[in-house]
Amino acid sequence: PVAADTGERFAVKAHGSELEYALRGNAELSAWARESLQRAEAVFVGSAHVREVLEEVVGHVERVHEVPPGVDIDEFRPEPRDAALVALLEECRRDPPNPGGTSERLPDEGNAERLADWFASDEPTVLYFGKLLYNKGVHVLFDALRVLGDVRALVVGFGDYRDELERIAPPRTLFTGPLEHRHLAHLLALCEVTVVPSIFPEAFGMVAAEAAACGSLPLVARHSGLAQIAEGLEAAYPPASRDLVAFESGDAGDLARKLRALLELPDDVRRDLAECARGTVVERWSWARVAERLLDPFT
Repeated sequence: PVAADTGERFAVKAHGSELEYALRGNAELSAWARESLQRAEAVFVGSAHVREVLEEVVGHVERVHEVPPGVDIDEFRPEPRDAALVALLEECRRDPPNPGGTSERLPDEGNAERLADWFASDEPTVLYFGKLLYNKGVHVLFDALRVLGDVRALVVGFGDYRDELERIAPPRTLFTGPLEHRHLAHLLALCEVTVVPSIFPEAFGMVAAEAAACGSLPLVARHSGLAQIAEGLEAAYPPASRDLVAFESGDAGDLARKLRALLELPDDVRRDLAECARGTVVERWSWARVAERLLDPFT
């Protein structure tokens, strides 16, 4: 309403969380939003899923444009393993004190030593990073890891489900607490596969896009905004590998089968897929490409 009352041209970005947690079920706010959006020159949504939610919550809106969030491809990029490990450990040594993990929003103490030991072996690593909530589906990943039996995993993040996840985690699982972009840009380069197992609708698969930018092969639950990430990667992958991008949501068996297949790929095939994944991010989800799409309605 403020932008509309100025008389200037304006656009609105509709966020999935705002629609779900602020507007849904609130008739007054939904009506206010509907009135404001009718006067916007453009309404941006991050995915087809958010477009659907917008229609459900607010009603039909004109001039809606699907423009995903962007990835900083200069920060998130492939990196030689040795250099990535050195940089990651340096960032961990810069972390503030967090004795006993008293702050869930700070990295765990001792990460530098634990990660140095972890990556002393070149054994493949499966990565999860994100909130530690039930809806994020980390327990599905753990079920898949138990099926595989011999695969190790790193779990990065904080949330009210961490204690339960630590209780049910397979033996070869390491928790780090939350890490920042300064850590993740290097950690991703050290992890062969990044799994996004969410069982709740996601507006967009930013985790998967950042992983792909670094050459860590994403494996996502096929639903909502994650499905669009999968479709983008599948379009770039060779036909024989297209079924290794996504798994059926909540299906630990399907996840285990595809994880095994990814981890058993010959090194040259995995490198080729990593290049395809990186290229897809540059073409579709880089800041430069997203900026062009945001300007399109005004040019």
